[in-house]
Amino acid sequence: MNDTTRLGDLRWTRGYTDPAWIRRFTSAGRELAPSRRVWRGPEPARELPERPADLHALDIELGGTTTRLEDLFAAAETDAFLVLHRGAVVHETYRHGTEAHTPHFNASAAKSYLGLMAATLAHQGLLDRSAPVHGYVPELAGTAFGDATVQDLLHMGTEVGYAGRPFDKAMEAQRYHAVIAPQLRPSGYNGPTTIREHLLTARATGRPGTGFRYENGNVEALAEVLRRVTGLTTAALLGEMIWSKIGAEEDAYYILDGEGVEAACGGFSATARDVARLGEMLRCGGAVGDRQVVPEEVATTITSGVPDGYPRRVRFPAAPPDSPATLSYHDLWWIPNDPYGSYLASGIHGQRLLVSPGLDMVAVHFGSQVVSPAVPAAPLLQAFLRIGTHL
Repeated sequence: MNDTTRLGDLRWTRGYTDPAWIRRFTSAGRELAPSRRVWRGPEPARELPERPADLHALDIELGGTTTRLEDLFAAAETDAFLVLHRGAVVHETYRHGTEAHTPHFNASAAKSYLGLMAATLAHQGLLDRSAPVHGYVPELAGTAFGDATVQDLLHMGTEVGYAGRPFDKAMEAQRYHAVIAPQLRPSGYNGPTTIREHLLTARATGRPGTGFRYENGNVEALAEVLRRVTGLTTAALLGEMIWSKIGAEEDAYYILDGEGVEAACGGFSATARDVARLGEMLRCGGAVGDRQVVPEEVATTITSGVPDGYPRRVRFPAAPPDSPATLSYHDLWWIPNDPYGSYLASGIHGQRLLVSPGLDMVAVHFGSQVVSPAVPAAPLLQAFLRIGTHL
């Protein structure tokens, strides 16, 4: 289990190559750090009708080979998989102790939920996309994020180095984990112990708005902007704007740092059914029945709203450096540029929410997938689209 790698001047114990360790991490966030609930609201849960389809026998052709759903589940270390087609559950699977009522770590898929709230506030005129971030959070002035605009944060448009060290994505991800959870700090750690302290060490290494670099700090800075604009915690804001309006069955939750601030870029956990409800709301133009939860214009322009000046094609963060840029990125959502108008919230170890209006489909996957150059990533997106075209 102990795949220990030297990164900079510290030794980090990495569990990325052990599914059992990953599963403990993805299912036990509240054991690693304090948490704050995202209230589901006072209303009854919205029923999800069921119309089962036999997907287990479906041939899924991927990269010239044919596989079945069970093989995909094994490769992805699947904990939960749920597919809605035209609002009905056509497939639902839980494995490795995960149950329908179990909140599961969403990891970086949570970035997209924050992007949805930011886009809604901007549409309502409460947030200025073109404004410098330090106008909302004065203490970030002089940092890479404070001197960027809100629009830059929403599109990963900053180039940043922390504490004077060269940027290394894997190293910075590990250091961010250490900020949030003391249990994940290596021996001798003397870095920031809160998200605020971490952001204050960020310095620009390039002009904002000219490139794409997937980095957690953009999202944490944006979350602080939203807190200043609304006066609400991230958990309360998500509960008020979205979670209490989609008919969720269960409360969700965020883990907190040492100052009681939500880990907005990836510390969110919820059930597969409730994440599917969020996706179905978006598929239906931002509405749940006759209630408009997010503005229709926000929901229907996720795939078409990449602003001028930002890359129209970007690589997926886990992709090899020489892979083609086939995705777009808008308001913290991944856009596959497929014929179906699909978009994707994506997190490490196989957390996915796919919304595909053209296929009338929503798919949710929670997993504990190994992250290692020696283990090919399970082709979840391709499999989702194959299921959608079959349905």
